[in-house]
Amino acid sequence: MSKTSTKGIWKVISASSMGTMIEWYDFYIFGSLAVVISTKFFPSDNPTAAFLSTLATFAAGFVVRPFGALFFGRLGDIIGRKYTFMATLLLMGGSTFLIGCIPSYETIGFLAPLLVLILRLLQGLALGGEYGGAATYVAEHAPVGQKGYWTSWIQTTATVGLFISLMVILATKSILSSEAFDVWGWRVPFWVSIAMVGVSYLIRKNMDESPVFAKAKKEGTTSANPLKESFGNRYNLKFVLLALFGATMGQGVVWYTGQFYAMSFMKTVMNVDSSQVDSLLGIALLLGTPFFIVFGWLSDKVGRKYIMMFGMLLAILFYRPIYKMMYNTTDISYKTEIVEKTTQSTETTKDNNKITTISKTFTDGTTYIQKKTDFSNAKESQTSTVININSSDEWTLIFLVFIQVLFVTMVYGPIAAFLVEMFPTKIRYTSMSLPYHVGNGIFGGLLPAISTYFVTHAKAAGKSDFYLDGLWYPIIIASICFVIGMIYVDNKNKTNHL
Repeated sequence: MSKTSTKGIWKVISASSMGTMIEWYDFYIFGSLAVVISTKFFPSDNPTAAFLSTLATFAAGFVVRPFGALFFGRLGDIIGRKYTFMATLLLMGGSTFLIGCIPSYETIGFLAPLLVLILRLLQGLALGGEYGGAATYVAEHAPVGQKGYWTSWIQTTATVGLFISLMVILATKSILSSEAFDVWGWRVPFWVSIAMVGVSYLIRKNMDESPVFAKAKKEGTTSANPLKESFGNRYNLKFVLLALFGATMGQGVVWYTGQFYAMSFMKTVMNVDSSQVDSLLGIALLLGTPFFIVFGWLSDKVGRKYIMMFGMLLAILFYRPIYKMMYNTTDISYKTEIVEKTTQSTETTKDNNKITTISKTFTDGTTYIQKKTDFSNAKESQTSTVININSSDEWTLIFLVFIQVLFVTMVYGPIAAFLVEMFPTKIRYTSMSLPYHVGNGIFGGLLPAISTYFVTHAKAAGKSDFYLDGLWYPIIIASICFVIGMIYVDNKNKTNHL
């Protein structure tokens, strides 16, 4: 492609973005439905353990992403970008569809969580190969000096995928009764993905290979052993490690805190109604998504480094104040209860389980429902709480999540161009994929499970601000990355590799 021409690049972006968006959609419906899935594929006698097991299964998909990056990155540098990320698309889509087909734990026992784990691992492998291919494909079509702007469109796909997953879940919940959704409707979002995958496959099938890779292949300058050249060469390995510890590690934890931990925190720690959380998160994502493009474009003008580092610094400084404000927004101890509207009822199920329901209403319109189930055949009881917040509190939470999404756009908007520019064509797919997926898949992907564990442990220890303990993980990781990045990362955008 010429140094200034943008002819045909929208077609390239559409093909790359749609496939990547679908893969993120597939990945996130599992996380978005974690609370429901924990009751379907795991033993129901210990809800906390089931939820943690679901998060661990979700995290397993992230942990294998670096292996997918190595496997598919090598293929992409040998046979080409196009065919490799067509394969990742089909693998991801097939795995997602099949998760929606697995019988419940009550039907097939421990085979259910085992099958889910296997399919999650396949999803992770596929996603490990997808992102590097899409980012490389777009960057190798983009004009010199505009890599940040054009690759930032790819960066929106993760957020758009999450947004669409939330919208499909909300639409399914609105069409079906809560009982139907709980019994079988939760499977629908998994099934829907197969149609989107089919459309994306047809689009990608008709695309040409990246002109930069095609030229390298014609000249015989592609790599015969991308893995050895990427990681066996000390000079190149230095850049791989710098990309990880000076950029993607911090970017990963900021991304998952702002977009995924925020959702988990509101549902499981603040006990806000699930549909309300999905709605307000969707609005915050919609408002924040354009800033991926803004910061990608700005990075072409002022450099990638300082935008990403500033985003990390803001996250480090403001996460705890933001989450304290979020928690206090729905804390009923700060609200005035309308005592005469408080009700309590008790019912006994056919299994002789005793369910006690307490309903409270507050002067600001907030409602609180707590259900306590005493099982006839177990010593432990199960308590669930749902808080429906008023419109004012909802907009407060939208704003606080939007601020976190802004941090995400600062660190994530320029990262694709930053990584692509670090490595030469013949090993680019392999070299950029590994640090990206270790940073996002391991450091970022483990965040929900680790942070939830910290919060649960702090709550059991009786700490008054237990809900903030989960933030120490992203703050510490982002702080280390910030220091390394500020000292060792170069702010000049490289063009010699493209």
